[in-house]
Amino acid sequence: MGNIDEQIADIEAELAKTKYNKNTQHHIGKLKAKMARLKDDQEKRRAASSGGGKSYAVKKSGNATVALVGFPSVGKSTLLNKITDATSEVGRYEFTTLDVVPGIMDYQGAKVQILDLPGIIKDASKGKGRGREVIAAARSADLLILMVDVFRYDIDIIVRELYKAGMRINSKPVDIKIYKSFRGGLNVNHTVEMTKMDEEMVKNIMSSYGIINADIVLREDIDEDQLIDYLSGNKVYVDAIVVLNKIDLLPKEEVDKVIEALDGWNVFRMSAEKDLMIEQFKQEIFDICQFVRIFLKPQGQDADLIEPLVIKEDSTVGIVCDYLHRDFREKFRYARVWGPSAKFPGQRVSIGHVLKDEDVLSIVVRK
Repeated sequence: MGNIDEQIADIEAELAKTKYNKNTQHHIGKLKAKMARLKDDQEKRRAASSGGGKSYAVKKSGNATVALVGFPSVGKSTLLNKITDATSEVGRYEFTTLDVVPGIMDYQGAKVQILDLPGIIKDASKGKGRGREVIAAARSADLLILMVDVFRYDIDIIVRELYKAGMRINSKPVDIKIYKSFRGGLNVNHTVEMTKMDEEMVKNIMSSYGIINADIVLREDIDEDQLIDYLSGNKVYVDAIVVLNKIDLLPKEEVDKVIEALDGWNVFRMSAEKDLMIEQFKQEIFDICQFVRIFLKPQGQDADLIEPLVIKEDSTVGIVCDYLHRDFREKFRYARVWGPSAKFPGQRVSIGHVLKDEDVLSIVVRK
């Protein structure tokens, strides 16, 4: 491990002193690829040597999992207690929460698992303050709530630590196809103009990952970091919003200045302690998670319009079948739909039909 640590430190030092320009970009690309591979090896060795020690792994439940990530004492535990059935200890000092505390937010028929994570601090990605365990728990979430308050709102520190730990916030995996072969070298094809790196850099980075014979198709104008992320294959892409807490403790003009400093972020302001914007925040989570409500109508019976089945947007009839019973997909005959996704009431649809919010669905299976 020590040898890898030294190699990573040497590369980081060289990157820090090398100015990025046309003459150095290939060299920098190679260094970044080498460092990424070393860090991957470092993480694998660390995981193997830990012997399955203590972690913050939490079993996922509900329709989605949302993690509260932020500095110590910004109000994560207070928010968890306000919106879920959990009870997380709240204190006026840092590091009150020493373990992950899960709770369930029940809203409009959706059951959303909320995780209150211990506070994150600078160098968390290197293990400071048990940061590795905190970030590992965050990696399993469907949505991150990056929580700050009006006195401590340097969101860049949090994002930087998550990035170093392999989390990519509010971005998607790049559109690349790699077709490996046994001969012919590396052939780079692209469907868009490449403005951030040239074919030679692509080949250099691919070679750094041991790929020397392949056809590569780039369908986006990407940079070296995005290509390295793709080749690493261990990055997590997750949506996030910023919650600015304790807005009751400053005049509105001062709060507005904080919002300006958080430029570029979707910022939701609240006071968890004073119950300001709590209900609106529940709706915000529901909307971002893109839930739709489906009302089930058993064959020959009235539809249950009280308790909807909550599923993700763009879900099909087949996904509902999988949710209801393991045999429904295999025994599926047809379904009927009333509502927004139907061309007419009671339309007969196939298993691949995409459902919309407030559809009524009746599934017919073979007996």
